[in-house]
Amino acid sequence: MRDVGGRFYGRIMAHTTALASYKDLCIDAVDPEGLGAFWAEVLGLEAEPLDGGCVRLVGPTPRHTVWVNTVAEPVSTKQRVHLDVHAGSVEDVLDLGASPYDLESFRWKVVRDPEGGELCVFERQEVPAYRLYEVVVDSADPEPIATWWGRVLGARVGHEEGVAWWWIEDVPGLPFEGIVFPPVPEPKLVKNRIHWDVDTADLTALVAAGATVVRERDQEIGWTVMADPDGNEFCAFVGDA
Repeated sequence: MRDVGGRFYGRIMAHTTALASYKDLCIDAVDPEGLGAFWAEVLGLEAEPLDGGCVRLVGPTPRHTVWVNTVAEPVSTKQRVHLDVHAGSVEDVLDLGASPYDLESFRWKVVRDPEGGELCVFERQEVPAYRLYEVVVDSADPEPIATWWGRVLGARVGHEEGVAWWWIEDVPGLPFEGIVFPPVPEPKLVKNRIHWDVDTADLTALVAAGATVVRERDQEIGWTVMADPDGNEFCAFVGDA
């Protein structure tokens, strides 16, 4: 077992045959310029405004890229997907424009970004240059969805004995620690404001594995919008997985 961020992790199961590879991360925003500037500082990336109002956050490799995309809808409910970040202190993140939400209940600090989206701050004595720690995805039943994504991304699947949390790690090409799936009682109600993109050689293999097509690739968009078995949206780019 190993300790990461105050949590003891136990059993690991390895998956070796990937159906896709991690590409990059996307965040929805009513104000991409403002939210993009916040996340660039929090994550240790550089913000590049794009035509059309979106913002691209860039880092040392293409897989560090975060797209901050324009949407009309503001945050209306607890985010199904949120980010955990490294920081020297929670005050560092609050000074960048976050607001406190729950600073007492956990070993980590829960805050909200400038548009109201939750994120968790893990305070470190040594803070890495790239400060995204992990992506967290709520689930009513974490084991099957963690196992599913482990298979899709060729990752190692882990579980803490006696606790319902599951996660995947050692994801090929992933520039952060892993993706964590904690249990929650509430159902998914709205489109996720944070999702990741994947490269794949075969969309039909993803569908056969249990993904669904939300929107086909067309002249307007160069990717296929899909959803995992829990309904979490992700975008699939056909290429060399």
